[in-house]
Amino acid sequence: MSWWGKILGGTFGFMLGGPLGALLGASLGHQFDSSQGKEGLGGPANRERIQSAFFAATFSVMGHICKADGKVTPDEIQLAQSVMDQMQLSPDQRVAAKRLFNEGKSSTFPFKAVLEQFRRECRRRHTLMQMFLEIQIHAAYADGSIHPAERKVLRDVCDVLGFSQQDLAHLEAMVRSQSHFAGADPAGRPSKTRIQEAYDVLGMTATSNPADIKKAYRRLMSQHHPDKLVAKGLPEEMMKIAGQKTHEIKVAYNTIREARGF
Repeated sequence: MSWWGKILGGTFGFMLGGPLGALLGASLGHQFDSSQGKEGLGGPANRERIQSAFFAATFSVMGHICKADGKVTPDEIQLAQSVMDQMQLSPDQRVAAKRLFNEGKSSTFPFKAVLEQFRRECRRRHTLMQMFLEIQIHAAYADGSIHPAERKVLRDVCDVLGFSQQDLAHLEAMVRSQSHFAGADPAGRPSKTRIQEAYDVLGMTATSNPADIKKAYRRLMSQHHPDKLVAKGLPEEMMKIAGQKTHEIKVAYNTIREARGF
């Protein structure tokens, strides 16, 4: 049974407690004691616990980031809905995601506590936490730019999850370029611009040698491989998002390879 099926089946209290459990319970219209579901347990339920935590943290923190500048724009709402669309959420999952998003907008949202529990549940799964961070950066860029208040929240996310400010700058550049690159029409954009965006997607430059470019490509493909991420605790519903990222990485790599002739 999937993580969502277990929640609906009544075993939620054994899967996840703490602030994330309280948020997810509230999104379903249930009240769970915050002490239910001892954090950090191993065993068969561990991946399902992480999937529950990822789902709850993703949409609640997304709401918190979007509200950080004092308002939630239509573009930010559309971004949240597009994530739900990509995940092909069931009607009840979509209702829960929207409620989590709204909880994140609340002035009483336990931001730091949610992130700290999410980090503990992930248990040093760096690539999983990076996927979470990339989704939040996408949310911050939904209206075309990052407000200083949103950037501060992203910095706080990095501090709690163990990412450096250099990591954030690199991921920002990658996410920004992916957003442009994915929707770019090769026939309608200057070749140099598209190639530069391709380099940014891979975190490389025009002076990088082919061996380093290939290494970066393989590393990013491994980090964003849907099956590997699901095995680490990414909800199955987010496989399409991970799959889209691997597609963008492949297109970027092929663009550079064709331009450089290797």
